[in-house]
Amino acid sequence: MTSKKALQGEQKFFADIRDLLHVGRETAYRSVNTIMVKTYWQIGKRIVDEEQNGKARADYGDYLIVNLSRYLTDCFGKGFSVANLKNIRQFYQTFPAFNELATHCVANLGWTHLRLIMRLDSEKERHYYLQEASSQNWSSRLLERNIKSGYYRRLLSSQNKAIEQLEEASSFIKDPYVLEFLDVPDDLSGKESFLESSIIGHLQKFLLELGKGFSFVARQMRVSTETSHFYVDLVFYNYLLKCFVIIDLKTEKLMHQDIGQMDMYVRMFDELKRGEGDNPTLGIILCMDKDETMVKYSVLKESKQLFASKYKTILPTEKELVSFIERENWESEL
Repeated sequence: MTSKKALQGEQKFFADIRDLLHVGRETAYRSVNTIMVKTYWQIGKRIVDEEQNGKARADYGDYLIVNLSRYLTDCFGKGFSVANLKNIRQFYQTFPAFNELATHCVANLGWTHLRLIMRLDSEKERHYYLQEASSQNWSSRLLERNIKSGYYRRLLSSQNKAIEQLEEASSFIKDPYVLEFLDVPDDLSGKESFLESSIIGHLQKFLLELGKGFSFVARQMRVSTETSHFYVDLVFYNYLLKCFVIIDLKTEKLMHQDIGQMDMYVRMFDELKRGEGDNPTLGIILCMDKDETMVKYSVLKESKQLFASKYKTILPTEKELVSFIERENWESEL
């Protein structure tokens, strides 16, 4: 009869073999992916060089791509349509220096990632998504969602408006936060508890929207003084900033009393919950709407610990996003 110790040893052996296969397959995938990306880059370069050689003909580029597509399809089958070859050409034109691209850990990014990123007009925005998608191991679906929701531009807009605040902290705060994954009505007036429950139900996606370094601590955390009890809607800890981040949910327009309440929560949290070695607590009022003029003349303007951000429950279109960010920046300058 097999002993318990022998069975445990056998299970560990099986697990070790499984782990070796996982590592081997992942390493092989990364190697193949890097080789294929480099090959596509080389093909794109050859296409561009050939087009330039035949530039006397205005339609030579289209003619070349169509004929190359037919030839490669005969040789290799599917995968070399005219559209795909144009993507490969654009890949080289967008990243003419392959060494620069390799610096961003191409091994972590698939062809789908790179196709999404290379369509962005801004070089800085492309650089940001290359770094973030690689370092955070974003799936191509998450990358597409973040691009569509204007993740980079919302973060940049928040940083520009908070330039006089704590720079390191402000770089982690976005405005607006896009919460379309909650699948809730756009109007949640008076339904803070419903919004809170929806966030808890989609906590992983909410953490991804918050950004890097956030971990969930508690909901409705009680903070007590000698005479009173207060409850903070959501509490997180950011291990990069080394501080607590508390969130107060408001399903209506931001009011003066909301700012005063958050200011009190942050001060209380610093005194009663902040640990040795922790940086000052940050407070985010997540609201349906806000008046930038009121924000400018409130404690939010000077505080390095308080922030007010809107939330959107519907994924904005490109036009709506640009319009929203431009309006926010204009209002904040008044």
